[in-house]
Amino acid sequence: MNWTEERVLNGRLRVRQPREGYRYALDAFLLASFVTLRKEEKAVELGAGVGIVTLILAAVHPHNLFWGLEIQPGLVSLLAQNIRLNALEHRVLALWADIRRLPLKPGLFEVVYANPPYYQKGRGRLSPCKEERLAKHEILATLEDFITAAHFLLKNRGRFYLICKAERLAEALVGLEEKRLAPKRLRLVHSYPGDQARLFLLEAVKEGGKELRVEAPLFVYQAPGGPYTQEVQAIFDGSFFGPK
Repeated sequence: MNWTEERVLNGRLRVRQPREGYRYALDAFLLASFVTLRKEEKAVELGAGVGIVTLILAAVHPHNLFWGLEIQPGLVSLLAQNIRLNALEHRVLALWADIRRLPLKPGLFEVVYANPPYYQKGRGRLSPCKEERLAKHEILATLEDFITAAHFLLKNRGRFYLICKAERLAEALVGLEEKRLAPKRLRLVHSYPGDQARLFLLEAVKEGGKELRVEAPLFVYQAPGGPYTQEVQAIFDGSFFGPK
């Protein structure tokens, strides 16, 4: 597979990704910024791709262990390369896996996080690139499958972090309720002030209570066509996550 290599978090990480087709985007950085981890908690990413979210979290949480689960062989290969490039072999494991048939025991993790395919089957324009189609559309796994996998892997009181299109928020809330994953923290993502919500970030707790905190909205740009907001720029350059 042809790939490019980028430096992220102001050079703290080296990340290889396909030259064409599926490449990580803003939503991966937003998800990484939303996940909270306590010292020594074990965390797993469902549909990790080349591992950008897990790599960021591993870089800023040096006392945690991480697993990255991905079904596409080419992306798993790049994920493994990225782990080695950043000398994270002792704390991050790349694993080829179908989240509908998990090769892991239940209740292993305190934290699960995911950036699942945004488009339901039959919706959205299909990319000519197979890897991009599988990453962005519910061809191999649905939002419900990701929620089911999170419930299976989490310990009681474990936390699930999710980013998805705002129009699918109601669907996500229903699915989480069915799996006894209680929504606890919600943040809507807008392109700029005055624009409708485009994405949502959600934290749910397995067997948690009913209280939900709706946080202040996150704006990506200061104005239409304008520069990034201070918060988003800090996420990109790594200052949001603190010093190394």
